[in-house]
Amino acid sequence: MDCDVLVIGSGHNGLTAAAYLAKWGYRVVVLERRDTIGGAVCTEEMFGGFQMDVGGSAHFMIHHTPIVADLELGRYGLEYIELDPFMSAPFPDGSSVSFYRDLDATCESIARLSEHDADAYRRFIERWQPLNEAIFEMFLKKPSMRNFGSTILLRKFSSSRSDRNDLLRSLFKSYGRLINETFVDDRVRAALAWWGAQSGPPPIDAVSAEFIGWHSVIHKKGPARPKGGSGMLTRALAAYIRDHGGTVLADHEVAEILVEADRAVGARTVSGEVFTAKRVISNAHVWVTFLKLLEGWIPPDLRKRVERILVGNGFGMVVRAAMDRLPDYAITDGDKSGMLRGLQLLCPTSQYLNDAYADYLRGEPSHDPAVVAMTFSAIDPTLAPAGKHTLFLWGQYYPYRLRQGLDWDTITKHEAQKLFRVIDRFAPGTSDGLIDMYIQTPPVIEAKHNMPNANVMHVEMLIDQMFMWRPIPELAQYKTPLRDLYLASASMHPGGGIFGAPGYNCAHAVKASLRRRLF
Repeated sequence: MDCDVLVIGSGHNGLTAAAYLAKWGYRVVVLERRDTIGGAVCTEEMFGGFQMDVGGSAHFMIHHTPIVADLELGRYGLEYIELDPFMSAPFPDGSSVSFYRDLDATCESIARLSEHDADAYRRFIERWQPLNEAIFEMFLKKPSMRNFGSTILLRKFSSSRSDRNDLLRSLFKSYGRLINETFVDDRVRAALAWWGAQSGPPPIDAVSAEFIGWHSVIHKKGPARPKGGSGMLTRALAAYIRDHGGTVLADHEVAEILVEADRAVGARTVSGEVFTAKRVISNAHVWVTFLKLLEGWIPPDLRKRVERILVGNGFGMVVRAAMDRLPDYAITDGDKSGMLRGLQLLCPTSQYLNDAYADYLRGEPSHDPAVVAMTFSAIDPTLAPAGKHTLFLWGQYYPYRLRQGLDWDTITKHEAQKLFRVIDRFAPGTSDGLIDMYIQTPPVIEAKHNMPNANVMHVEMLIDQMFMWRPIPELAQYKTPLRDLYLASASMHPGGGIFGAPGYNCAHAVKASLRRRLF
């Protein structure tokens, strides 16, 4: 089968790239190894009528792109439900804090814990928001030094030169240090530190301040959740592609990328089917692309560079539970019913998070993991049978490779029960409502989503693997040393999360290379 552009992998970034290219009139084919489209943005029915996400769930980043509007995905079944408050944190003393899209409402919630921190939070958001608007603008451009300079470094995001320099200096701090310098109440610190940890790096990592700094833009474009499950996004993208003449094929695992005269010309599937194309886009992990699909082509020096990309040792596991009830948080102060609308941050102190990471560094699952609880059936009854609910428990930190003497096959059930013990401390009796559960340990995440080492961000989100260095400089512009091969996955700038920006940027790079005039 011949086409203009062949896309390997149907994750949301690959589908985004394919959708734009189909929109521009190119003949597009997408190949997916699994029997379900969507990659790590996918919803599957389990346990007799429960719609379970098997990858990412909360859609924060994509709302800072034009993707949904450009592709009119609402016409293809995508309907978003706003999460507001978008996150809340209960504490053992009965207090709580909630973060709303409305900044005033958020500050009122924080003020119940600390008037100082409420004022500090408002100043933090107002100070960091202009910088992060520039950074998000950079996320939708090629990550060159020129674009970085013109978009961020030369932007006048402060009226004071000294304040601007101080803000830029703050980018080099760890997010734990930034939080501790800004806020005084440890409950506020714990909630924000646990939120910052969602990308993987711990609070102590240098040059990680942006993992909490980007939080400032949420109050302008709040997160939302697709009605029917996270996978409704990728279903809408696939429907768009088909509606614009493209082809999306499940159960078509690619065995190798075909190369002729140092040019990517197509792919062969494990069943022997051959697809040829003018351009090939890999939405697979960078290791999978070069160390597996291009194993027979990759030059030795490039192989060494790719092998040295820091992928890490995983960092989380998740339980997808069918429930006969919602958690009933034991809080005496705060928005108890609203808490179930967004993410629930279960991390009682900032030291608790540090201790969880210390266990991870020893190659052990955290003895007391920090947990994000998600109860999307509270706002979307289509996710579960009448009177029933879904509960997702994401915990950190969980290493992919365990220390000697531990094995995931023998500790999986124990670790899942541990996550329930955590939520039971905050919402007693939650585990009594368990009907059934699907457990995704790091090895399960790796196998299901073809993510080496179970890093859901693909490669570590460290400064030397971001922007024009992600994943390595010679691959950072979406094109590769192999002519006509392009990369669209979360291995690329700007990174992981339900964003779509790597696919969006890759599509524009491919379009420029094809130089085809459309009439």
